[in-house]
Amino acid sequence: MSDIPAFVPVRIAILTVSDTRSLSDDRSGDTLERRVRDAGHQVADRRITKDNIEDIRAIVADWSKCDAVDVVLTTGGTGFTGRDVTPEAVEPLFDKRMDGFSHVFHRVSFEKIGTSTIQSRATAGLIGGTFVFCLPGSPGACRDAWDLVLKDQFDIRHKPCNFVEIMPRLDEHLRRKPG
Repeated sequence: MSDIPAFVPVRIAILTVSDTRSLSDDRSGDTLERRVRDAGHQVADRRITKDNIEDIRAIVADWSKCDAVDVVLTTGGTGFTGRDVTPEAVEPLFDKRMDGFSHVFHRVSFEKIGTSTIQSRATAGLIGGTFVFCLPGSPGACRDAWDLVLKDQFDIRHKPCNFVEIMPRLDEHLRRKPG
């Protein structure tokens, strides 16, 4: 008998933030969707929205309340231009920040693009019991974030620890009764 647990598929929603993309030319969203499916997970939903704080926030908030979504991946809007507003839209929703994601993402990104990684404001956190990761808008950054950071964390077989094994306990604070 093996001590290795059986793979558990996770339900992941993908949001591309862009004023110029559609589903037909969304290479970053395609990169994420392909990798999520190839890893054995389910794509719970996929959308594109403009670089607008209220629209981004509404979609992420809705997905974080949806029982059919365990994880939200956003791509785009993490740079420094005036239209890059994904962190401003999403971070106020976080119950808990995941600073380690940004640090690890920048570390692996540095290996690929050097100091240009500082131009990304990639961020992550928890909203209720839903993981949310805001990734840059390039297919390469999405590939690196999934392949080198997130893929293992969403595989219950990854040791010494992973996100899947703690998912049932993420919203414990929401279930506690006062007093």
